[in-house]
Amino acid sequence: MAEVINLRTAKKQAARKAARTKGDENAAKFGLTRAERELQKAQVEKTARALDGHRREPD
Repeated sequence: MAEVINLRTAKKQAARKAARTKGDENAAKFGLTRAERELQKAQVEKTARALDGHRREPD
């Protein structure tokens, strides 16, 4: 005899798995962690300050 399965629970588990898969795909495609974004922003600002510091005639 077959095993009894609660369809509502199975449906919820399938939805969670699909959402997790989609989230992982989006993270790989678009995502940076907050720390990585802040680090990247700080590096851009530092290079801009360094470049401005080497100007001969200030604007």
